[in-house]
Amino acid sequence: MLRLRLRSADLRRIRFADRLHPVGTALLASQALRGPTVAANAPALVDRVGGVTSGDFRAATAALAHLLPARGRLPDFLTPFDGLESLEAGLDAIRAVPARRVRADVTAAYAELPATSLRRRLAAADPEVFDLLVRATRTWFEAVLAPHWAQLVLAHQRQVETAAQQYASTGLDGLLDGLHPLIRWRAPVLDVETWWSGDLPGTGQGLILVPSPLAGMRPRVLVEPDRPVLLVYPVAVGSALIAAPQVDPLARLLGRTRAAVLRRLGEPGGHTTTTLARATGISLASASEHATALRGAGLLSTDRTGGAARHRLTPLGAHLLGAPPAA
Repeated sequence: MLRLRLRSADLRRIRFADRLHPVGTALLASQALRGPTVAANAPALVDRVGGVTSGDFRAATAALAHLLPARGRLPDFLTPFDGLESLEAGLDAIRAVPARRVRADVTAAYAELPATSLRRRLAAADPEVFDLLVRATRTWFEAVLAPHWAQLVLAHQRQVETAAQQYASTGLDGLLDGLHPLIRWRAPVLDVETWWSGDLPGTGQGLILVPSPLAGMRPRVLVEPDRPVLLVYPVAVGSALIAAPQVDPLARLLGRTRAAVLRRLGEPGGHTTTTLARATGISLASASEHATALRGAGLLSTDRTGGAARHRLTPLGAHLLGAPPAA
């Protein structure tokens, strides 16, 4: 049991993550899908794991299965605060972790695992093993999560909207005490039945809540000095993970990411390069590149106001989506 004694400064700064962390989600999912409960509730992702037959993907899956415990606590540095904007930014954040931090986190997470050469080398922050971990994570994300990423982002947004309604009707006490059966709120203490035990004060930097159908069976807590406490907690799986995505002719034509950018432009609201990057889980540079390509094909137009580039569908782009162009 982790007893987290939140300070008044923490309680004033409770918020939900505004988007999913691509790397953190991938590493949690690669572990959680090995468990029968999460796997049974996410057959589309299980089908992806079992249906991709490339040698690179098989090697990536084997590497992650060996380097990550089959259940329980993961090394904390694998769920970084930084690198939220894209997969590559998250992988860069992992590469930048100091060796001393890696050794401490891996030692804590590997306490009940048999020692192997590869695990010892990860604990020693061996650059070759780090490169293996990064390549495996990238390959696994692109094969398993990327086809479902838009649905996962939408499911996250709906979870946050539901929690906001809960807060509006029951206040902070009702929100915190209703997050999950393994999370109990007795002000000012948040008791969390997670994978490790302790009695800690809050950091004074707030609390970030992340609902996730891929967290596993227990909530996950990350506490670092001068950072908000990060609480990832399991939620019921939604329809986004029940059925495998259908063949997408637009993705076959444009590529999956570029099709996702185009579809985002068909949704209501203003669209800048930054919002496109956040919505599709790619870097700002990649979003700019895709917008340039779509503009060159006559599918979007761009207006610049100050330093911001605002994009909208052209009639041709709207026709391709089968939707009316946004006003």
